[in-house]
Amino acid sequence: MSQFTLNLLFITASFALYIGIAIYCRAKSTAEFYAANRGVGPVMNGMATAADWMSAASFISMAGLIAFTGYDNSTYLMGWTGGYVLLALLLAPYLRKFGKFTVPEFIGDRFYSPTARIIGVICLLIVSITYVIGQMTGVGVTFSRYLEVSNSTGLWIGAGLVFCYAVLGGMKGITYTQVAQYVVLIIAYTIPAIFISLQLTGNFLPQLGLFGTHDASGVAFLAQLDGLVTDLGFRQYTEHHNSTLDMVLFTMALMIGTAGLPHVIIRFFTVPKVSDARKSAGWALVFIALLYTVAPAVGSMARFNLTATMWPGAEQGDTFSMPAVSLADIETSPDLEWMRNWQVTGLLNWEDKNGDGLIQYYSEAGAANAPIAAVIEEQGLVGNELTTVNNDIMVLANPEIANLPGWVIAIVAAGGLAAALSTAAGLLLAISGAVSHDLIKGTLMPNISEKGELMAARISMAASILVATILGLNPPGFAAQTVALAFGLAASSIFPVLMMGIFSSRVGKEGAIAGMIAGMLSTILYIFAYKGIFFVAGTNFLPDTPDAWLFGISPASFGTIGALINFAVAFGVSAISKRPPAHVQELVESIRVPRGAGGAISH
Repeated sequence: MSQFTLNLLFITASFALYIGIAIYCRAKSTAEFYAANRGVGPVMNGMATAADWMSAASFISMAGLIAFTGYDNSTYLMGWTGGYVLLALLLAPYLRKFGKFTVPEFIGDRFYSPTARIIGVICLLIVSITYVIGQMTGVGVTFSRYLEVSNSTGLWIGAGLVFCYAVLGGMKGITYTQVAQYVVLIIAYTIPAIFISLQLTGNFLPQLGLFGTHDASGVAFLAQLDGLVTDLGFRQYTEHHNSTLDMVLFTMALMIGTAGLPHVIIRFFTVPKVSDARKSAGWALVFIALLYTVAPAVGSMARFNLTATMWPGAEQGDTFSMPAVSLADIETSPDLEWMRNWQVTGLLNWEDKNGDGLIQYYSEAGAANAPIAAVIEEQGLVGNELTTVNNDIMVLANPEIANLPGWVIAIVAAGGLAAALSTAAGLLLAISGAVSHDLIKGTLMPNISEKGELMAARISMAASILVATILGLNPPGFAAQTVALAFGLAASSIFPVLMMGIFSSRVGKEGAIAGMIAGMLSTILYIFAYKGIFFVAGTNFLPDTPDAWLFGISPASFGTIGALINFAVAFGVSAISKRPPAHVQELVESIRVPRGAGGAISH
């Protein structure tokens, strides 16, 4: 059976399962569409939350970024997991106790203002649509390779599939679909990692293999990887190289952005009790850890395998004992078929610049002070000849690079799509709830029937899929980088207002509205200045380079500054405004009393 047939079989089977679950569990009321009728148990909700959480950024892109940057990109692991702890401890139980369906609904009621609710909707839409762009980027990458179509065609196929099960199922259908998707993605992530760890280090557990010994050379694996990349002029893999200030701000932006993500927060609205929200968070952390503890090993081993493919001598521990891979081998060898397959997608490319029939991969920036300098002089090299290696392909290509069985490659394809589309569905549900429940029913058409509200939710979800797909055709970065921008936007707008809404009875509607506007606008302006207006290439008015960033703060890190601006403006405006009404102050105090849970408000 050909690899394409295997890919098609696994992908088709997985999507038949998802759509079947969505149809069987389809939402028939707004309570089921928004919150699964608050009937999901803690373990099941924890697994669904983990799938919702572990997006294309986690499955496809995070290990790729770690692979090419090393230690500095461990910030993704620290920020995302740390943020989930903040969400579980500081927000989820209290928001569940409040008894609402959506984040903007909480904002509107807590700050006794329809305007605050609308501003909350706008912030949610900006955050969620940016996040969905990252998921659709991952969908396009996966489909383009495994269905052997262009990246844009892959995006449209993915959009059609997520439309089928997300629009039909609502939160009820999506919850049980995400449970199935979690099972698929965790198997798809760990099986190749185990195979590759055994190949390189002899360790069954990738977590141990990362700190084990490289079998072929007898040297510690990370030391061998460090030596390999520095031989080629790249920066040392295990050392910190970037701005410490930016690293701290970026980690913090990921943490508080995580805690402010609407599509994750609404997962805690689906359980029966406040105690179940806490238990769900605990189970979700367990399920997330199964992937996140493997990711550093996957990234490191992917980097080693790619480099050893380009310089076969690296496998024996001596980078230059053998010549670089030949162009003839790349074009004909069965072991290098993966390169030809990925070249079709445009995400991997090479060029024999000096016409010697070899493809030399190295860092031009660091070559002068590395052992590769002698090879450059001896062979007359005129530049790095592996011209394109998209970070987002590394996890997906890793099993092919390691020559693993075809069924492993096929299940990785299914897992990548499960990760991307599970999060996309959750985000789209958050968007549709904000539009139909908060904007249409809560503001524009308060007398709309339940059937009309449900239809509005589905139409808004379909429109959101279309917008996200169009924007996903030209994303502002790799999947994880695009998602990081969404986290920064959530950090600057949603997290502060939720924290003040729960823990400060002094902040009123004027402060909340001013804070959200100030935090969101400052962050958007900073991101657009470097990434382009609405992420459109060429519309940026400052170069997106570290030396051009304000105080060395990257666009993805500015969410922390935006959050500080939000808090400062909100407390400043509240200090000169009248205090919130007495019943609101009592409400804030009662939210934190550890007993009772508000029932879902009747609609």
